Amino acid sequence: AVLPDGHVTGVDISRDFLSHAKEIAGKSRLAKQVSFQEGDMNKLPFDDDSFDWAWSKDCLWPGPKETGCAAEDPLLPVNELKRVVKPRGIIAALFWSSQKLLPGYPLLEARLSATYAANLPFTEGTNPKLHTLRTLGWLQAINIEEPKVRTFVAEVQAPLNNKTRNALTISFQMFWGEAESEVIAEDWAEFQQLSRPDSPDFILNLPDYYAFLTYSLFYGKVAK
Repeated sequence: AVLPDGHVTGVDISRDFLSHAKEIAGKSRLAKQVSFQEGDMNKLPFDDDSFDWAWSKDCLWPGPKETGCAAEDPLLPVNELKRVVKPRGIIAALFWSSQKLLPGYPLLEARLSATYAANLPFTEGTNPKLHTLRTLGWLQAINIEEPKVRTFVAEVQAPLNNKTRNALTISFQMFWGEAESEVIAEDWAEFQQLSRPDSPDFILNLPDYYAFLTYSLFYGKVAK
């Protein structure tokens, strides 16, 4: 999108992630136009008005820092995105927002998704205004103009390639792998049968398997 003369800077607090990103970029035709820098979203290592746009993916979840979230108050990093973007430039935040991964088992999936573990770091007692689907309010609070949101659907259907199978298997554990103590034993046993690759009932082996995940993109313009 920024060719031929543009430049993109990636920021992460994890040195391992940065090293992996540099390795990937180094093998691409864009190596000279992409750079990476270690940094904290709550205090970005850039001057004011440095970029035409800035965006974040799955990094503004509310909650204490020990949970791996960006900040107890997501307005801090959102304000940082605004600070480093030029007037009339765009800031954006992208979040996972929903999923349907267990076709044919809607009640089981609903019970798993209703657990505390499945909704971390948005815990009981958290201010509703801090939920990621309230990001339009965050943008309005810092005077971002023309705040908008769009939701995108990622769909998968059988037959699945190995990459997709592995990603979905990881997703099962990411969403519900810590929920055992919050569901009845029968539900947990059924989930294990459906989500384990070594199970004869592994759901990804269904010839009619279909699932989807949604991501929601919130964005707007920095005022003049």
